[in-house]
Amino acid sequence: ADFHLTLNTAQRYQKVKGFGGSVTDSAAINIQSLSKDAQNHLLRSYFSEEGIEYNLVRVPMASTDFSVRLYTYADAEDDFELKHFTLTEEDTQMKVSPRHGAQAVAKQPLSLYASPWTSPVWMKTNGAMTGRGTLKGSPGDKYHKAWANYFIRFLDEYAKHNLTFWAVTAGNEPTAGEIIFYPFQCLGFSPEHQRDFIAQDLGPALANSTHHAVRLIILDDQRVMLPYWAQVNLNNYVTGWTDWNLALDMEGGPNWSKNYVDSPVIVDSSKDIFYKQPMFYHLGHFSKFIPEGSQRVGLAVSKKCHQCDLEHSAFLRPDGAVVLVVLNRSPMDVSFGISDPRVGFIKAVAPGDSIQTFLWKQPQEG
Repeated sequence: ADFHLTLNTAQRYQKVKGFGGSVTDSAAINIQSLSKDAQNHLLRSYFSEEGIEYNLVRVPMASTDFSVRLYTYADAEDDFELKHFTLTEEDTQMKVSPRHGAQAVAKQPLSLYASPWTSPVWMKTNGAMTGRGTLKGSPGDKYHKAWANYFIRFLDEYAKHNLTFWAVTAGNEPTAGEIIFYPFQCLGFSPEHQRDFIAQDLGPALANSTHHAVRLIILDDQRVMLPYWAQVNLNNYVTGWTDWNLALDMEGGPNWSKNYVDSPVIVDSSKDIFYKQPMFYHLGHFSKFIPEGSQRVGLAVSKKCHQCDLEHSAFLRPDGAVVLVVLNRSPMDVSFGISDPRVGFIKAVAPGDSIQTFLWKQPQEG
């Protein structure tokens, strides 16, 4: 083929953490609306070896728009010492069980990470969970210290349910409450504000707690913000990807603000069934074949393909296999070649509007 991709494993880039989805209140409600057999089938589809092998699980800290009510864990006014901090029934009765169920069917340990949408309203400048508002005061003060300790208390309480976390994020969509009026739960941060909050409050709180091994992630936000905060996609050093709700109902909820959206899995509890949508399988091309510890490697393009729109990324897996994912965004078929100097050359075709994963073994060193 005139157009071909040549692997170069001597060029090494980032190592992959993984791929996964979010156990929101709505996801938990929909999963638990199914029979035990159907629940197990859904979890196995996502997390087991015969499924797409998700290994990341995003856990909202308290409510989101994909909840049936608005709440935090410390709603008592001016509770700076968090004496009234408590998990809710959404946590203890709904969300703990799917996480244990997911781990039970997974081949490898799952990595959980937690994300808060908003602080309690008494900490906020606008006195509301929604809208434009941020933490009162400035980094290092009693409001920021209390909000940092809120993270620690969350980790403490979940540990009592035998759930430990790989990471926390400094906040969901930090730009939402900072720049625009946001109709859902939010807590606004500028990059500078989040940096100083982490440096003076959240970082030290984690370091001085029993959760000092927990990682800390910034910019837990939509991809449109990334050119400003960091660079995008797997070819620019991203190490993982977490989708939104694991499962929603036929309406795209439940959602207290009626912000209904799509999901890889849609549940029809009236028939005790669920549907795996095309995006479920699209995500599987990454989560199934690029396990944790895989490292992105060089991929040289012979010449620019002016008539096509192929995107591609190659990885060396911990087991020594090579993975190449090819996405064809154009409506026409594209012929191309794949060259691995250590193995050989093959011709391939990417059908229009398709995604493909190529997987092959390399000879062992020595």
